[in-house]
Amino acid sequence: MKYDRIYEGIFLERPNRFIAYIEIDGSRETVHVKNTGRCAELLVPGARVYVQKSDNPERKTKWDLIAVWKGRRLINMDSQIPNALVREWLEETEEGRAFLPGVTYLKPEFTFGNSRIDLYAEAGERKVLIEVKGVTLEEDGVVRFPDAPSERAVKHVEELAAAVKKGYEAVAFFVVQMEGVDFFTPNTDTHPAFGEALKRAAAAGVKVTAWDCHVESSSISIQREVPVVLGERTLYEIRRPLIHWYRENKRDLPWRENPDAYRVWVSEIMLQQTRVEAVKPYYQRFLAALPDVKALAEAPEDVLLKLWEGLGYYNRVRNMQKAARQIMEEYGGVFPDRYEDILSLAGIGSYTAGAVSAFAYGLPRPAVDGNVLRVISRLLGSREDIMKASVRRKTEEELLEVIPPEAASDFDQGLIELGALVCLPGGEPKCSQCPLAGLCRAKREGTQGELPVRTKAKKRRVEKKTVFIFRDGEAAAIRKRPAKGLLAGLYELPNTEGHLTMEEAVAYSKGIGLAPVRVKELGEARHIFSHVEWDMIGYLVQVDELEKSCRDEMIFIHPKTAEEEYAIPSAFEKYAEYLKIRLGNEKYRDK
Repeated sequence: MKYDRIYEGIFLERPNRFIAYIEIDGSRETVHVKNTGRCAELLVPGARVYVQKSDNPERKTKWDLIAVWKGRRLINMDSQIPNALVREWLEETEEGRAFLPGVTYLKPEFTFGNSRIDLYAEAGERKVLIEVKGVTLEEDGVVRFPDAPSERAVKHVEELAAAVKKGYEAVAFFVVQMEGVDFFTPNTDTHPAFGEALKRAAAAGVKVTAWDCHVESSSISIQREVPVVLGERTLYEIRRPLIHWYRENKRDLPWRENPDAYRVWVSEIMLQQTRVEAVKPYYQRFLAALPDVKALAEAPEDVLLKLWEGLGYYNRVRNMQKAARQIMEEYGGVFPDRYEDILSLAGIGSYTAGAVSAFAYGLPRPAVDGNVLRVISRLLGSREDIMKASVRRKTEEELLEVIPPEAASDFDQGLIELGALVCLPGGEPKCSQCPLAGLCRAKREGTQGELPVRTKAKKRRVEKKTVFIFRDGEAAAIRKRPAKGLLAGLYELPNTEGHLTMEEAVAYSKGIGLAPVRVKELGEARHIFSHVEWDMIGYLVQVDELEKSCRDEMIFIHPKTAEEEYAIPSAFEKYAEYLKIRLGNEKYRDK
C-alpha cells in the first residue's frame, strides 16, 4: 500500500484520543489520529512523525497521522490500513495466494452472529472468515494486542470460534505495523480476557497468525510471518540464552555422538530412573552387542536381560524388544521419523517420542522429563503439582508452541541439561550460574527452594524375605523367577517370605530336600523398588549332594558361570558377594 502527500513533523501533544498537535514546517497543526488506542509509548513529545495531507478541502482537519519513529523502528499508525492491506496481499502477492490458495471470492465486512467480520473468502468449497487486527504496541521486540481494553476484540474472536463450529474456517490475522519483531503475544497486562479468549479460539480451531510489515514513510507492505505465543511469553524469551548456554556447556555424552534414532532411543530408555554415569557403560555394551533394530528384535531373552542386568525396571528392555519387532514388521526395519508413529511403539511415551523426534530428527517436539518440569515450574513460579499428568500435558503444550524448528534438539536438551547441572532439586539450585536467572520468577520471588510442588509418593510396601546361598563344594543354587510380576524372568538366589530364625532356616532347607551341613548368618540387606521395599536377611547353607536331593526347580552351577551367563538383579548384590559374583556394572570395573 502506498501513500501520497506525505509530510514529516514533530509530535507535540495529544489532547484527546482523536487529535494530536504536530509541528509541520514550523507551524503547529491539528492532526487527526486514526488509531484511537492508547499509543502512549509512541506519541511522546519530540517524536518524529509522518502525516498525510487530505485531498478534501472541505475537511476541518487537514492532516492524518500515518507513522511514527520509535528509536530506530518506524511504526505505521494508520488503523484503517490493515484490512485493505490483507485484502491486497491475498489478491496480489505470491505469499498471500499461498496463505489462502485458490481464492475465487473475497468480500469485506461479512456479518456473522452479532459481529461484522473484516473479510470473507471462498476457495473451492472452503468458506473462510478473517478478522484483521492492527498491532502497534512493541517492547524489546515483543508486540502485543490490544494496547487498551477492547471488549469488541474479545467478541470478535469468540464469534470466530463459533463460526468454526458452524463449518467455516476462521483466521485471526494480526498485522504487525512494523518490521523486525521477535514474536506476537496477547496483551494480558492490559486485557487478560482477550488473551484467554484468543487461546480458547485457537483450541477451537481458529488459526491465529501474525505478520510483520516493511514500513516506509509513504508505504507499508506485509513481509514475514512472526511467531505467535498464546501461552507463557517467558518460555519464548528463554530460547536464545538457553540454546547458547547449552552449546557452550553441554556434557560430552556417548549418545550425543552420531545421534541416530536407535541410539537416542536406547539411551533415553536406559536413562529413565537411572543416573547418567551408571548408564554410560551399559549403553556402550548394549550397542556393541545389539547395534541396530534388527539385532534387538532377534536377541534371545536371556541375552537381553543379561545386558540389562543391574539397570532395573526390566520391563523397559522387554518393551524395547517389542518395539523393535514392531519396527521390523510395520516399518520395514527402519525407525519411524514421525512423532505419532514413534509414540505408537511399545513402551514409548510422550517424553521418549519427543526426545527421539527432536534429538535424532530435529522435529520441534517437546521432551518433558522431571528436570524440565522442575526448570519450567521455577521459571514460571508455578505452584501446580508436577506429579499430575495434566501439568505435564500443559507443559508439553506450552513448550510445543515455542520450540525453534531450526534448533529443536538444542532447545530440548538445553532444558534437560539445565535441570541436571544448574537448576538442581531441593534447595540447591545454582542460580548464579543460570543463563535464565533474569527471567526466572522463582529467583525474583526467592521461592526456588519451595518449587516445584510435588505430591509425596505413597509409602512403599515392605516385604520381609530370607535369602539363601546353598553351596555344595564349588556349585551354588540359583532359580528363575516367574514369567510375570516383579523382576519377571530373571534369575535369583533362592528366597522365601518372612525372616526365618536359624532353626527355621534349617527346617526350610530340609523341607525342600536338602541336607544342611553348616549354616551361617549373613546379616541384613535392603533393596528399594518403586512401590515395594525388600527387607532381607540371609543364610549361607553348606549342603551335601545339592543337585541330587533338591525338590525345588533350581539350577546348580559354578558362580563364575552365573556371573557371566545369567541375569541376576542387583537386589541380591549383598548376598552375591559371598559367591564372589559381581552384578551389573560391578563386574566390569576392574576390566
